Amino acid sequence: MYERLRVDRSTTVDRVVDALRAALFAGDLEPGTPLREQPLAEALGVARSTVREAMTMLVTEGLAVREPNKGVSVAILHPAAVADICKARFVLESAGIRAWFDADELARERVRAAMRTFAATAKEGADPEAMTETHLAIHRSLVALTGSARLIATADSITGEARLALARVDALRQDARQQVASHRKLVRLLDKGDLDECVEELRRHLAGAEESLLEAIATTPPT
Repeated sequence: MYERLRVDRSTTVDRVVDALRAALFAGDLEPGTPLREQPLAEALGVARSTVREAMTMLVTEGLAVREPNKGVSVAILHPAAVADICKARFVLESAGIRAWFDADELARERVRAAMRTFAATAKEGADPEAMTETHLAIHRSLVALTGSARLIATADSITGEARLALARVDALRQDARQQVASHRKLVRLLDKGDLDECVEELRRHLAGAEESLLEAIATTPPT
């Protein structure tokens, strides 16, 4: 009986997290917006303890921050962090590219599959959250070519810091076709075995991403 109650509670927390995450990616909750337990609990029809646990999960994901005496608010990506995030991504993803020939065929196929999913999502005109998820799946699959669970976890942590801004980038760009072409070029270079050129293309790609991230956070409306 108690185990069942715990599962039901966990499901409710997951639903609240999903609802908050969707609001964050949709821009309904801008960076810096305070997340108040009572109003959220009333709006979602759940207990304050459920909202509290959901916010803790958002903090863990890097989508929210908790400050002493201030509570929880939507995370803000500061310009100083953008360059460092892109630098770290390049190190991890280029390592994956270099490991292309050593990776097993399943790992290589996951890169191709991620590309196909991203292209299909863009073609369907999906919302920014779906675009961001499928976009990041390509980059995650590149790191996964290393075969290192720790490097993948590191990549996930780093990317988590930028997810809100990335969603805003995808919403502002309105150039899904160009984004698909850019990522498809990376995958084609991998399939050709031109790893040096693929690494250079990644460098250019992430330089563009850094520029777009800076633009996105600069255009975030004040709270």
